[in-house]
Amino acid sequence: MCRREDTPVVALADDLSGAAEVAALLRRPTRLALDPADLAVPVAAGEAVVVDLDSRYLSDEAAAGVVRAALTAARTAADESAAKAGTDPADRHARPTGPSWDDPGLPLTALHDTAHRAFRAVSSRATDASYGRPLWYKKCDSLLRGPVGAEAAAFAEGAELLVIAPALPVAGRVVRGGAVLVDGAPLRDCAAWRAEERAAPRSVAEAMAPLPTANVPIEAVRQGPIALAGRFRRLAARGRHPVCDAETDTDLAVVAAAAALLGPDARLLGSGGLAAALGRRLGSSRSTVGSSGPTTGSSGPTAHPSEPTTSSPGPTAHSPAPTARHTVPPACERPLLVVAGSAEPAVGEQVARLVAAGARHVPLVPALLAGPAPVVLPELAPSTVTVLSVDGSDGVRPGAARRIVAGLARAVAALPGRPDLVLTGGETARRVLDAAGVTTLWPVGEIHHGAVHSRTADGRSVVTRPGSFGGPDSFLRVAAALRPGVLAPSSPASTPLPPPPAPSGTAPSEQGVTQ
Repeated sequence: MCRREDTPVVALADDLSGAAEVAALLRRPTRLALDPADLAVPVAAGEAVVVDLDSRYLSDEAAAGVVRAALTAARTAADESAAKAGTDPADRHARPTGPSWDDPGLPLTALHDTAHRAFRAVSSRATDASYGRPLWYKKCDSLLRGPVGAEAAAFAEGAELLVIAPALPVAGRVVRGGAVLVDGAPLRDCAAWRAEERAAPRSVAEAMAPLPTANVPIEAVRQGPIALAGRFRRLAARGRHPVCDAETDTDLAVVAAAAALLGPDARLLGSGGLAAALGRRLGSSRSTVGSSGPTTGSSGPTAHPSEPTTSSPGPTAHSPAPTARHTVPPACERPLLVVAGSAEPAVGEQVARLVAAGARHVPLVPALLAGPAPVVLPELAPSTVTVLSVDGSDGVRPGAARRIVAGLARAVAALPGRPDLVLTGGETARRVLDAAGVTTLWPVGEIHHGAVHSRTADGRSVVTRPGSFGGPDSFLRVAAALRPGVLAPSSPASTPLPPPPAPSGTAPSEQGVTQ
């Protein structure tokens, strides 16, 4: 898997915000597909396709079936493309040959002395064997929600090895001793799991069952990519897939480098942290935020000075640029609608700060959203920022959460005009875009970590963000990037935070739907 820059990438995700995160982090022209049927279109050299399988809330059996179908479709498309190009698909599945540098009997000092030469030698052989073959990546939730084990087992079928590293250090989520810790606490204490119907797993191995795994401790990761690749191969010989401890982005970079030495029969599974490490390896010479953006007049994303952000170079001849199928006004005239559909407690403060800066707040009653009658939203005025939220004062109700999100999506889709959208929570984002008839997005870049700015086929901006990501000023930063100058400057030190206004006869609005 030591890949050339023109290696095509196929990535599968279980929800939309995670898919968008990976698409932005891969640092190459990428199309983000909401329909797995789009995998029938071959991925061109140097490009990527990221597919939202929308499988977070499927049963284990159904989720595994969706993953298998996606793998089959992408492999078929790649083989058909190779046949048209005159390449024998069998040649593309050849295993690299030559001396092994992961011999467990090789002295450690010799490994270190020859590491660079070994890496170059193995890289050359693996690159020759994998030319034209896609690199496979499976995005999993960093908190291990959803049917991750069933999907991992299906994704590993046909691969020599699946390298697993779900840590996301930038969000305080590390893997230590084979278990995910969030700011030092176990998953069972994480607020995001309160809206889930299944119990939080005690370890990554438990979450990945029935896939046979073995933990790789942090000490082994920090021995470097050459030694780590040898450990991976020994685990593969035992029929085990490595679950890697990782506490820093450097640890994840070592995991990605070690996986790169294994050749084309290894696949990767991880969160946005491992995807970022992969993107740095594959696209280190590609452009960063500001190099491209929407062509319809909307403002591109802005990078925070202390946060590195990435940008997709945009559509190419193989992933066509969006064309105007509908007449939409310039970005400066279009309304900006923020849909806060997350159960995360922090979202309440993000809404409050946006309202304090001048945004209009429309709180909604969950019982009405979950009911059969459509909820009619007030019309959005041009050049304004509006935020929708759901009253969660009675707590999160997992059984009703998806019905509430579906009602919220229907209400947003029924709005006249075509506003730009900011969507928090993968489930909310997917349901809103489904209701609006959006099937493909083209990522532009990240406004801040996890807040991915994309454009639709008609040129509108869509920002997706996991509900658990972003600081208190997340919505303000997104609004400032898309509509500079529309809202008043605001800071936590100088602006008091008013309580969110409530609809008549209801409690003050707080977030409490779903991510």
